[in-house]
Amino acid sequence: MGSFLKFFIRYLVGRLVVCFLVIFVGVTITFLIPRLTPGSNPAEIAIRRLQMAGAYLPPESVELMKDALLKLYGLEGSMIEQYFRYWRELLRGNLGPSFASFPTPVISLISRSLPWTVGLLALTAVISWMIGTMLGGIASYKGKGLWVRIFEMFSNAVRPIPYYIFAFTLLVIFAYLLRWFPAGGAFQVGIEPSFSWAFVKSVVRHGFLPALSLIIIGMGAWFLNMRNLVSGVLHEDFVLFAHQMKLKEATILRNYVMKAAMPAQLTGLALQLGTVFSGTIITEIVFSYPGLGTLAFTAIMQSDYNLVMGITLCSIVAVALATLLVDLLLPFVDPRIQYTGGVS
Repeated sequence: MGSFLKFFIRYLVGRLVVCFLVIFVGVTITFLIPRLTPGSNPAEIAIRRLQMAGAYLPPESVELMKDALLKLYGLEGSMIEQYFRYWRELLRGNLGPSFASFPTPVISLISRSLPWTVGLLALTAVISWMIGTMLGGIASYKGKGLWVRIFEMFSNAVRPIPYYIFAFTLLVIFAYLLRWFPAGGAFQVGIEPSFSWAFVKSVVRHGFLPALSLIIIGMGAWFLNMRNLVSGVLHEDFVLFAHQMKLKEATILRNYVMKAAMPAQLTGLALQLGTVFSGTIITEIVFSYPGLGTLAFTAIMQSDYNLVMGITLCSIVAVALATLLVDLLLPFVDPRIQYTGGVS
């Protein structure tokens, strides 16, 4: 027991170091890119917008406004000074004010939108992964049944369809033609957000179509991926030996076949959860969902410097934490991986 605990601590510390290193490098790159990109200075962008709107600004007023905006966005001083100031404010949870929604703090805007994104996209990613993984493993192990052929044809047909085409199709059929579901939004206008049954029912009804579109597309991809993985595992020596030992088919499928194919599927799930924000823009714009995707699109269109950086940081942290979580789970599902950090 002491040896196991020692190896586990060593394994955990190593993964935590890698996680923090990924976050550190990602934050540093996020800091550098907008500052090294020509024409991305938010102070200059704000002044140009005022001038393009027809406002006359005396030269001395332009300089005063520019200095105030540079101070507001933490862009005054040398690059080194800005970098240390950036980390200090970040550790305090201060991402600065939003330019488009001034003076609302960026962290407030993100905290309002983040629950909708996590609730919709993370939940649908896990559901589609579970269904696709289980059906893919069973289908490959059981052979060519009728339902297997039907589901395989369906998955192959759905997988290459661009997501926005599939989402628009569901939107037109179920929201505009049949009128079974709302065309957009997260809940009915006029309902106060609470834990009441009316609010929960409204949230489920508004989120059903975007969730269904994500689950169907994702489920088909996970099904085909698991089928390919299980097909390679079926001829491994340990599976053949299990058949020779006359073990139950359900035991072989669960403890030998599925367990051997699961690490690759878990790694894929971690990457999908980590990059869940990359799929938010299309999903939430199509269904007018008030999550990080809609917020990111608005921030990009309005050149909201701080808000874009804040959403990017959320994505970086999500990738790092999702990868860390899977690294800690893999040894439990793959007996070949030991807590020494290697493969035996």
